[in-house]
Amino acid sequence: MNYFTKHIAGLTVAAFATFGLASQAKAVEVQEVVSDGGIRAWLIEDHLNPLMTMDIAFTGAGASTDPDGKLGLANMVSGLIDEGAGEMDSQTFRGEMENRSISLSFDAGRDDFAGSLVTLTRERDTAIDLLRLALSEPRFDDEAIERIRAQIVSGLKSAENDPRDIASRTFFKSIFGDHPYARPVSGNFDTVASLNANDFRGFVRHAFAKDNLIIGVAGDITADELGPLLDEAFGSLPDHADLPAIADVTPTFGAVDVVEQDIPQSQAIWGQKGIKRTDPDFYAAYVMNYILGGGGFSSRLTEEVREKRGLAYGVYSYLADLDHAEMMMGGVATRNDAIGQSLSLISTEWTKMKDTGVSQEELDNAKSYLTGAFPLRFTSLGNLSGMLVGMQKEDLGMDFLDRRNSLVDAVTLDDVNRVAGELMDPANVTVTVVGKPEGELAF
Repeated sequence: MNYFTKHIAGLTVAAFATFGLASQAKAVEVQEVVSDGGIRAWLIEDHLNPLMTMDIAFTGAGASTDPDGKLGLANMVSGLIDEGAGEMDSQTFRGEMENRSISLSFDAGRDDFAGSLVTLTRERDTAIDLLRLALSEPRFDDEAIERIRAQIVSGLKSAENDPRDIASRTFFKSIFGDHPYARPVSGNFDTVASLNANDFRGFVRHAFAKDNLIIGVAGDITADELGPLLDEAFGSLPDHADLPAIADVTPTFGAVDVVEQDIPQSQAIWGQKGIKRTDPDFYAAYVMNYILGGGGFSSRLTEEVREKRGLAYGVYSYLADLDHAEMMMGGVATRNDAIGQSLSLISTEWTKMKDTGVSQEELDNAKSYLTGAFPLRFTSLGNLSGMLVGMQKEDLGMDFLDRRNSLVDAVTLDDVNRVAGELMDPANVTVTVVGKPEGELAF
């Protein structure tokens, strides 16, 4: 999960979400709040609108901890814990949220279990109580279990024939082998069918605790007001999580895998070694990737594959960091008879970046965009509370929002070109193609 671009979906009060500080052109102040019970959160106050967002993450509690034979456990819990809690069944619980314009949702990624809460100020106490109940007293009623199970099974059936899903599953299995990262987050038909209420209760008991909890809050609330609410929401959680340790892993790259599917367009995913978020060269790699394939219409890959030749609607690359592995990845979808040419062009750009790097003009344009666009992330409270979680998880410091643009500005041409020469590895890229590709496939 990428906390820096967290998106709140299904928000009934979205019209109130414009963030006041963005229009006031002043620094964003991040406060650390510690409740009487020792619960910590980072807070950005904004009282322009009567709205509060809270993002949480239980680190190390994602799908990679699913036991063998119970794949999809974390994912299914994420769909169930707001389907009734305490004395309220699913209909009552969700009716309470809808009637009070409260949005509460959960998600399980490979590494973490995350949650998002959005509420109007006047409903804040009720929203916090619903969050408490969901985390501490989920019901896991039979009706809700079977309904959510049916939804997941329906999704698995759709994914069986979805080229993008097939490519992703094949790619992760290829590079991670027997590591938990190779397993699908949603599980499979057999494991999802076997999961039961005892499994879900066991996950909640072991995964939700104070010591692996990260909290970010933004909006119409003061530090003094937030403290008691933290104890209310999270004070009943156990002190320590009881989760299996996940080993660091070095992905194995260099394979070309083709999954035959009788469709007119091939979907390709590729990847190579990446760079840690904590690496001193991260921002040089970040700027380099923007120029290569992360900058949309301004990127080299889009220029060569789409603009000059019209081979694909979209082509992209990105830095993909998991807690225990780093990758640099990309994707493209195009006609079966054009996928070979597209990959050849992408490989050429990959090699060109390694051998010759970027120009001063490209660097200046990239830095100008990346620093200019960053404040736009402040226009949503949900983005801000999500960023606060990410900042804590990555240990970036409370002043990161003020420092971030200076970190990008400090990147030099020598930095980018040195990192490009060290990081780019066109001889060791794994490519997964789903479709009926014509001609030779190579990277």
